[in-house]
Amino acid sequence: MNRSLNKVLLIGEVIREPEMRYTPSGRPVTTFLLETNRTWNTADGEKHSDTERFHIVAFGSLAETCSQQFERRCQVYVEGRLQSRQWEDREGIRHNSVEIHALDVLFLCENQDTHTSSGDDLMNIDMNEIRY
Repeated sequence: MNRSLNKVLLIGEVIREPEMRYTPSGRPVTTFLLETNRTWNTADGEKHSDTERFHIVAFGSLAETCSQQFERRCQVYVEGRLQSRQWEDREGIRHNSVEIHALDVLFLCENQDTHTSSGDDLMNIDMNEIRY
């Protein structure tokens, strides 16, 4: 039996305001940029840090919740899956990207109510409808 798994768990800060749009069929899509940081010490005690940025995409009711519930610099937990995309822009240039398609989001901001939402609508989306 072949097994496969595509699962991503992240905790980080939202560094760009969530942006909500709609697919041609009217389904909400919210995107935002999430930043994670890590620090470590080398064997000789030198401190290092690294920052990663992830493009997060949420669909349906989760998209609406993300658009309304948090703002820039809010800390969130995101559970989702990796999705690679290829598209051609108006000038005919081909682009590739890797995104995290959110399935669940937990808001960790102190100034807001903690809220969990599920991205069940992701299972029913036609990926050909997504255009940026």
